[in-house]
Amino acid sequence: MTIEQADMRAVRKPWGSLDLLPWSDIRDERGAIGELWCQRSAVISVEPALLLKLLFTTEPLSIQVHPDDAFARSIGLDHGKTEAWYILSATPDASVALGLKRKLDPAQLRTAIEDGSISDLVQWRGVQKHDVIFVPAGTIHAIGPGIVLAEIQQRSDATFRLFDYGRQRKLDVDHAVAASSREAPVKQAMAARLSDARTLLVASPYFILEGIDLAADSNWDLKAEHETWLLVLHGHAEVGRMKAGIGKAFFVDAEKVPIKVGAEGLSGLLAYPGPKPAANLLTLLDHMPVDASSPDFPRPSILSRSTLNKMEVRI
Repeated sequence: MTIEQADMRAVRKPWGSLDLLPWSDIRDERGAIGELWCQRSAVISVEPALLLKLLFTTEPLSIQVHPDDAFARSIGLDHGKTEAWYILSATPDASVALGLKRKLDPAQLRTAIEDGSISDLVQWRGVQKHDVIFVPAGTIHAIGPGIVLAEIQQRSDATFRLFDYGRQRKLDVDHAVAASSREAPVKQAMAARLSDARTLLVASPYFILEGIDLAADSNWDLKAEHETWLLVLHGHAEVGRMKAGIGKAFFVDAEKVPIKVGAEGLSGLLAYPGPKPAANLLTLLDHMPVDASSPDFPRPSILSRSTLNKMEVRI
């Protein structure tokens, strides 16, 4: 039984940022921070299956691909890397790349990597705050500048670069060609309401990603039967005996944790192993105040509010 506030590990990247506010006040005088990894605080602890990160981009990331489980194991790795992004903020011209404009065979992909034309073949799309993007293993992808996002992923750092904007880092041509699906972008699933407080954002065999919106001055039980990550996006609360505010992350496993929400309410992300949403993850312990507004967790822009209100997922 575990409830911990996550430690944040800062990872320097050439495309990172010197200013992580309001998500963190961590600074590194040696250079820009590109990622904050949410880690368990216990010295003796089992490594979780999932990794929660925050990414901060001021330059484009490399065009890259992650292997699936089968390919990862064929080269001696434990598993592959499927991931999902939740956009926390984005400049007006921010964009991400997902998949290719057209299908390539292995020889065509190898040539495109070697001559750099792969940069013109990836499919870019604009993003804005609250967008959700699912990135299955094998999908060629990239993240542009001007974005802060939360990422949930299989715990793996297996990344094969196809193009790196002249940064002189190694390109993994053979592995990239073998691991890539070389396809057009995957179709993104629509969000679906699980309850007044919960919205299903991504469901995969590896993880579930939910958005939660807890009304002001309400009290809840979070029942985490398996490892569960909570990231606070807005508002304040007490999670167990710990204070929760914007940018704070918590790890819960085999534990029922009380959440006492403050006067501003609380919005956040929950992530836990898939493939199905947990039926009794959140339980309201008291009635919402009469004058409280209804929960209003920001929905991904891929789905209109009228459409969302018509959708209900039984769990």
